[in-house]
Amino acid sequence: MPGSTSTVPRVRPAAVLVGLLALALNLRAALAGYPPLLEAVRADLGISAGSAGFVQTAAILMMAAGSFAGPAVGSRFGAERALTAAVGLVAAGSLARGVPAPVPLVGGSVLIGFGIGLAGVLLTGVVKEYLPTRAGTVTGGYVVAMMVGATAASAVAVPLAVAVGGWSFALAVWAVPAVLALGAWSGVTRRVHGPQQASERPRLPWRDGFSRLVACHQAAASLLVYGWMTWLAPYVASLGWSDDRAGLLLAVWAVAQIPGALFVPALAERHRRWRFWSAAALGCTAVGTTGVLLMPLAPVVGPWPWAVLIGIGSGAGFPLGLAVVAWRTPDAAASASTSGLALGVGYTVAGLGPLGMGLIVDLSGGYPAAIAVLLVAVAAQALAIARIGASSRKDG
Repeated sequence: MPGSTSTVPRVRPAAVLVGLLALALNLRAALAGYPPLLEAVRADLGISAGSAGFVQTAAILMMAAGSFAGPAVGSRFGAERALTAAVGLVAAGSLARGVPAPVPLVGGSVLIGFGIGLAGVLLTGVVKEYLPTRAGTVTGGYVVAMMVGATAASAVAVPLAVAVGGWSFALAVWAVPAVLALGAWSGVTRRVHGPQQASERPRLPWRDGFSRLVACHQAAASLLVYGWMTWLAPYVASLGWSDDRAGLLLAVWAVAQIPGALFVPALAERHRRWRFWSAAALGCTAVGTTGVLLMPLAPVVGPWPWAVLIGIGSGAGFPLGLAVVAWRTPDAAASASTSGLALGVGYTVAGLGPLGMGLIVDLSGGYPAAIAVLLVAVAAQALAIARIGASSRKDG
């Protein structure tokens, strides 16, 4: 059913779905293409490791800022057109990073992060508006599209830099798929007249209990994803694994997220048992995290099954948090406001959490205490799941 955002109802859901998936392919690729080139950037620009890492941290924190701003931007301009502007920022930021200098590198990354944050919030409102009966499946689908884009960008970053003549050109290339995605999305925006006049500017629902619970859920889910993304490979390398094997383990973890994101939200939607499937996914993460902490180099199997379990669970957690927003909010505007709060808090934790884990590694002289932080995130997400599910019988 349509929500409060005014659109022309003749827009076909299939066209919206295709456009959303095309846009989503670009909502991690530009960021994922940077880390493999980080050492080349340092060597060329003569900057420290901390400065090079700040580029990525700044982008993630700007994702939080974009998420907080998303509901107001969507209400002012319409979610469909605002999505165009958001992905346009990703394209512009990518082009800016084509200039091999510190200022355009940081500035372009800031634009990319803000655009991604805006888009993430706007996507949830569009799904609520056009595809509410398939919110879980569609949410899982576009999250998988993000993962595919990120995986492809990471894999081709170095050979692409060699092919096009440098790291800056390799980063600028990601403007091309963003522009192509905007072409696919234009079929939707051409049929939209614009937003209705809102009675008041939308506010982030800080005082709403459900919204705070979802924010807690997404903060924990984001810390689990970005914490493992940052520290899984260094942890196993510290145990004597080669960098190549550690990188392969991280790749297995990343690939395992895809079935979790694609199938678990769809199962939760089909059976209307959000709490059950969320708990099952989190159970995989909990078992995997405990295994990596207590038996990282288990006889015969090593850390591989732990990485797969963590990947499945963490891959499902993020889209499940967005799906429950679509199911439990009354309209597209409310969905965007709640997801804006949840994603803003989540990306803030994603930006600062891995940094805090690194400080713990330095202070403690090892990784166990830092990994224990991820077990705290598991406990926080479990509490949020229990309370969200308990507040609605149909989501039991």
